[in-house]
Amino acid sequence: MTSLISRLRVVSPQLNRLIRQPRLILSLFFGLIVLLSVLTSPAQAFQVQVQPTNPQLGDTISVIVQSDRPNTTPTVTFNQKTYPTFATGTNRYRALLPTTPLDRPGRMTIQVTDGQDVSNLAVNLRDRSFPTQRIRVRGGGSDGTDFEFNRVNEFKRLVTPEKFWSGAFARPAGGEITSVYGVRRYYNGVFAQNYYHRGVDYGGGAGAPVVAPAPGRVVLVGRESEGFRLHGNTIGIDHGQGVSSIFLHLSRMDVREGDFVQAGQRIGAIGATGSATGPNLHWGLYVHGQSVDPVPWRYDGFE
Repeated sequence: MTSLISRLRVVSPQLNRLIRQPRLILSLFFGLIVLLSVLTSPAQAFQVQVQPTNPQLGDTISVIVQSDRPNTTPTVTFNQKTYPTFATGTNRYRALLPTTPLDRPGRMTIQVTDGQDVSNLAVNLRDRSFPTQRIRVRGGGSDGTDFEFNRVNEFKRLVTPEKFWSGAFARPAGGEITSVYGVRRYYNGVFAQNYYHRGVDYGGGAGAPVVAPAPGRVVLVGRESEGFRLHGNTIGIDHGQGVSSIFLHLSRMDVREGDFVQAGQRIGAIGATGSATGPNLHWGLYVHGQSVDPVPWRYDGFE
């Protein structure tokens, strides 16, 4: 007992100093709560990687999700739309997000969820300058038929689970590029509101070969004689997982719906059918129904 009293006499001055320092005690108390919260919080069940990290208008954004939960497929929400992910490995998934010249540049949020955890990532969508053209068109002008728009819109909505492409996309025609992606246009003197050039145009002369830029299944063959007044003779290829190519103004078509084509396989020839200023190929690349810049797909690819 004597020993205990002696120890208390030694410790009591330290206790008294602590009692006279309420701020220190509160700091230690809340610090302990934060520490316990961190230690007891469940770890995030997935990691997310975004490429490119600094995209610009027209880019395709790749979102890679590595999950710790088996048999749980995450979803990705971006620009108020939810996109599917597809498996690329064991518990590894990828979503492809389209951006267009009509999007507003600036800070945007990519939200990833697996139904239990949610992760929000900020990405800065850079602005980009697109050229403007004034052109005159012949034939049906810029007006198309309901029939062709319905067929093309149905084609753009197609999302099939299998990925058919591998590596960078090939050039679909050998001629020079006559119009790049994203150009704003005046048609016959009238500015096309909310319009941008949804693809790349190639010259090369009537009858020059057109090849598939990547493997895929032919799911659309539209003929000018059957109502494709704006697009002209048209071929649509599904590359899988929401990625598709469309080829317009063809003079000849060498494939049928249901055919499976390989990269570099001839599918038709350059022409001037539909609304065209002359013989050319229009190649449009779509990701989940939105026209994206094909250039990153041609030179870098998305594996």
